[in-house]
Amino acid sequence: MKILFITSELYPLIKTGGLADVAGSLPQALRDLDNDVRVLLPAYGKIKERLPDAVPVTEMHLLGQPVRVLSTTAPGSEIPLWLLDAPKWFDRPGNPYLQSDGTPWHDNDERFGALCWAGVLLARNQVGLNWQADIVHCNDWQSGLVPALLSPIDERPATVFTIHNLAYQGIFPKSSLSKLELPASLWTPEGLEFHDQLSFIKGGLAYADRINTVSPTYAQEIQTARFGCGLEGLLRHRSDRLSGILNGIDTDKWDPTNDQLIPQNYDAKSLEKKNANKKALQERFGLPAQDKQILMAFIGRLVPQKGVDLILKALPALLKHPFQMVFLGSGSSDYEHSLLYWSRRHPDQIAVHIGYDEALSHLVEAGADMFLMPSKFEPCGLNQMFSQRYGTVPIVHRTGGLADTVEDAIPSQLKAATGISFDLADPGALLEAIKRAWLLYDQPSVWRKLQRSGMAKDFSWHRSAKEYCQLYRQALSDLSPQSSR
Repeated sequence: MKILFITSELYPLIKTGGLADVAGSLPQALRDLDNDVRVLLPAYGKIKERLPDAVPVTEMHLLGQPVRVLSTTAPGSEIPLWLLDAPKWFDRPGNPYLQSDGTPWHDNDERFGALCWAGVLLARNQVGLNWQADIVHCNDWQSGLVPALLSPIDERPATVFTIHNLAYQGIFPKSSLSKLELPASLWTPEGLEFHDQLSFIKGGLAYADRINTVSPTYAQEIQTARFGCGLEGLLRHRSDRLSGILNGIDTDKWDPTNDQLIPQNYDAKSLEKKNANKKALQERFGLPAQDKQILMAFIGRLVPQKGVDLILKALPALLKHPFQMVFLGSGSSDYEHSLLYWSRRHPDQIAVHIGYDEALSHLVEAGADMFLMPSKFEPCGLNQMFSQRYGTVPIVHRTGGLADTVEDAIPSQLKAATGISFDLADPGALLEAIKRAWLLYDQPSVWRKLQRSGMAKDFSWHRSAKEYCQLYRQALSDLSPQSSR
């Protein structure tokens, strides 16, 4: 199949969340299954600096602006990468969506509207590149208009729209409809209109041949008022086209047997070597090097979604017990200051690194005994998979991808268990889950079984890519004359 994969992020070039990791791995996994995959990405300024070999291959006019398409390959792969070179919209510093003060760029509708139009033209072979897509795979609101723009065309590619996080929807004023040169016919409650505003994400949800999200449980959750962000009715209406495919992880990069970013490699048969990484992690964070002390970790954005408030509310009770915990992340200034406050009050137990450090994240995963991930909602999540691969037992709220990837260590299913999970997103439930983990930690044979079961799981992208190929075939079948939409 010829697949155009449209994304606003791609690791290691530009990353704000899990979409970048997916875009950095899934296209290569699809290519490994003998598909012809091309990736379309905005040519943010820093990306052009990192890819000096990118060459112009075509030009087009989008929303009154001349733009170019640069061609290169994605770093570390053979995937053809098309960069939408539009300096007016993308040659800016910092975050791809937000200004330095944290507010959205004023012209995000134009920026990603242009990306969508470029995707339509490239997919239909209308810019002289002699390549036409069978499938257009769109990701999140930034490419949500593509299925809508393609929908009225008779001879068109099939479209797949992946929701990585429904909370981000791309909502703009009604005036954006004409500014983005969108057909007036799309402005209906069944189309792009959402409470008298223009919704990019509805373009994908309402018009794509197939919709999926990044875990089976999240696909069910977003059809409810609690998780649907106002779109649960539309998602229930299209439930026959909605499914969940669990994200994979880069099992070459995240592999404790040959990870060059940790001081001591190990595997499921040599878990005693993990202690050397624990000692290195304690030293790195200035914690007392105590081998027998339980060391827990948190890596992630310091935002309400990630359940940071649950951890903060549980800390006073936890600190009555001997343990250590390291935090790696950034986000809400209130959360940052609160964590730093606790680290100053309890420097032998709590340590905090504000910001993100890729190498340090590998050391955290390898050195910790347990990993806290009490997210209030989690479309998929990656760190709980990294943790299991590294024999670091995850403690998670049973939601979204966390429910799909962590088997709870209850007495009746200890054989298959890989972690600890809890149902209610509140501090008391988190505290009880942590205490349950501590009790299991004091049973070395049970704990080793938990570690080894997690390390044996298959979280590879090869598994996920095969499921995406099946989804693409379903989308192509939806386009056949005998298929009703």
